[in-house]
Amino acid sequence: MSVLTRDEAQARAQLIDIDRYTIELDLTTGDETFESQTVIRFTARSDGSTFVEVKPAELRSVTLDGQPLDPDTLDENRLPLTNLTAGEHELRVEARMRYSRTGEGMHRFTDPTDGETYVYTQLFMEDVQRVFAAFDQPDLKAVFELSVTAPEGWTVLANGITQHLGQGRWQAAPTPLISTYLVAVAAGPWHSVTTEHRGLPFGIHCRRSLAPHLDADADEILDITRACYDRYHEKFEEPYPFDSYDQAFVPEFNAGAMENPGLVTFRDEFVYRSAVTDTERQTRAMVIAHEMAHMWFGDLVTLKWWDDIWLNESFAEYMGYQTCTEATRFTDTWTDFGVVRKAWGYDADQRPSTHPVAPENVNDTASALLNFDGISYAKGASALRQLVTWLGEKDFLAGINTHFARHKFANATLADFIDSLAGATERDVHAWADAWLRTTGVDTLTPVVTGDNGDHTLTVTHTGSRPHRIAVGLYDQDLTDDEGRLTLRERLDLDVPQSTPQPIGKRPALLLLNDGDLTYAKIRFDPGSFQALRTSLSKLPDPLTRAVVWNALRDAVRDGELPATAYLETARTHLPHETDLALVQGVLAFAHAQIADRYLTPDERPAALTTLASLCRDLIRRTEDGDHPGLRLIAVRHFIDVAAHPDTIAAWLTDGTVPGGPELDPDLRWRVLGRLAVLGATDEDTIAAELERDPSATGQEGAARCRAALPDPQTKAKAWEAMFTGDDLSNYLFTATAQGFWQPEQADLVRPYVPRYYEDAVALAARRGPAIADAAGRWAFPAHAIDADTLHLGETCLRDADPIPALRRKLVDQLDDLARALRVRGE
Repeated sequence: MSVLTRDEAQARAQLIDIDRYTIELDLTTGDETFESQTVIRFTARSDGSTFVEVKPAELRSVTLDGQPLDPDTLDENRLPLTNLTAGEHELRVEARMRYSRTGEGMHRFTDPTDGETYVYTQLFMEDVQRVFAAFDQPDLKAVFELSVTAPEGWTVLANGITQHLGQGRWQAAPTPLISTYLVAVAAGPWHSVTTEHRGLPFGIHCRRSLAPHLDADADEILDITRACYDRYHEKFEEPYPFDSYDQAFVPEFNAGAMENPGLVTFRDEFVYRSAVTDTERQTRAMVIAHEMAHMWFGDLVTLKWWDDIWLNESFAEYMGYQTCTEATRFTDTWTDFGVVRKAWGYDADQRPSTHPVAPENVNDTASALLNFDGISYAKGASALRQLVTWLGEKDFLAGINTHFARHKFANATLADFIDSLAGATERDVHAWADAWLRTTGVDTLTPVVTGDNGDHTLTVTHTGSRPHRIAVGLYDQDLTDDEGRLTLRERLDLDVPQSTPQPIGKRPALLLLNDGDLTYAKIRFDPGSFQALRTSLSKLPDPLTRAVVWNALRDAVRDGELPATAYLETARTHLPHETDLALVQGVLAFAHAQIADRYLTPDERPAALTTLASLCRDLIRRTEDGDHPGLRLIAVRHFIDVAAHPDTIAAWLTDGTVPGGPELDPDLRWRVLGRLAVLGATDEDTIAAELERDPSATGQEGAARCRAALPDPQTKAKAWEAMFTGDDLSNYLFTATAQGFWQPEQADLVRPYVPRYYEDAVALAARRGPAIADAAGRWAFPAHAIDADTLHLGETCLRDADPIPALRRKLVDQLDDLARALRVRGE
């Protein structure tokens, strides 16, 4: 397939303007393909030639201005349009298109619970071409008028309000000017909950088998949606630009959600069928807020080319967290951001694949797809949070509203955005953008305290190039308090680089740079502060302050400056006293997945798992009163994951409950069974019986994960063949199988598959495309094999095998993480 280059897009945008797409889709023609008819009305500004993109199973006919074109001229995904004359034209394309099983294009899913079928589109980047013919680039906006023929009993959702015309035919209202990648359709026998807010139709939708679970949370979801909608209308002068707001929770979705105007699609794991923590509910609320922010950032004003993806994602990320904090009951979202998202950004920014928030070298769509990472999301949002700290929210919002007014229903660039901000402030935002958005890497801030008695000064040494406005927390410790409580004496505002040392008076027990987490930088501690933290970290009063500390300890481990065992000891000491769920979850996840499984040697791992199991057991005991169900659920989950012996968790499965609660819901049952499979304490008959008990899509994934985890050579061979030889696995079943396959406890059993991985993954990615390539690089990589041989095999693959870009990027990242683990181990 030919990828679109920036130069080609610019040339095409100079030649043509698009007026309208009229699209007819017929979803009644079978399980494998559907019919697609597209009429594109466009204007050529001058005589010239160009092309339209389409990826059909069969290109039936093409006419331009009533004259037939030869379908055989289709070259991969490009149909040439030669010798256009200046003026108006009409292109008609009729094709048979394939349904997808990988979450790309028109994805088709049959629910194993009740046999009902659902389809939905995910047209991002280049996948619109899998559904209808298009001039597929973000700056050729157009009106889209869509009609769909669907089986009787189905409901069709689209970007605009849809009307059922009878006999399975649905008509969607014409859209305003939007980009091709934002067109959306979701069709099937949806269960829907509808309402109105401020005269606008609101709806939430899911598979029928999930109806009871959606109904249970419908009030919460709709209340959050209404609150975010109202808050955005307080912030933004431009009103919501579309005619309705539907949110569809769809199966086997690759992303968290997608900001299709008027029809946001979410992965339907957000319809909770098992118990979840309040932090997980907060994450759902944040995603709702994030996607609604896109209605302005991305949909109303759209990037001109993919180098400015941060104009979409960084803003939606920042606005999602900030608006949740302001408008919903979830007021501590920035703590979760610091623990989960920011760590994602820091990790991505220290790999060879790092790139600026606003890169200048995105030459084609394949390169652009690689930039949807922790930099475009978390680092970009962190940069915006720092910008708001520097500018003040009033000037920041004034610049944003100028940007919307100037570019609504059109396209914009980084330069356009900076110009809009510059008009709202006297600060040099152009210099800020150069320093923050055009550079790579993570700055490091280290405190240096000098002086004696009660007269000390602070100087911050700065490794890096960006200016920072930070808060510095000075905490005193009451040595007469048996708990060693740390109390905030003062929080200072400081600009880095400093012009002069900052007086701080008496030396504090703890001096914390970036208190409040308002900038994006790694921080270090002076020796006295580190000693205070070892004894009193859990006594810090604010969870966001504790998040900054835990992130700093995490960074120190990854940089080889803090022994991994010291992090475990700190977690063992302080996590039993932690109250914030995001912190407990984040620390346990890092301690298990990175420290125990990667940064410690196989000989050291059993002791680490014992420590983590003991920690979780303490949390379970602490929550016996029933007052902290979320904390107890996290502890139970992680106790299952680190169990080195099967007896306790096997008894839980037999009894159907943890003593004192919770009862084992489907999620916990599959979690226990997965760990028993790893330990060789279950078998195929038990897995099959559990699948009969829970035949849902999630149950199918749980069974695939468990089967792949069984320590049996024949089972491993079958799982490998399913992943890499057959092409029948959906994106979700592939991921579940991959998650089960590699287990540190089974290193000897799976060792022969490590060298096979590279050749088989390269062939699979070339055959099945970017979505499966991403899953193969992320989940099917032998991450447990921390040794020089695995690193060498991977480097040879990158040099000689030419993997497609999506897989290459994942391998680069995985191999860099592997090399880091070797350095942390001292190998």
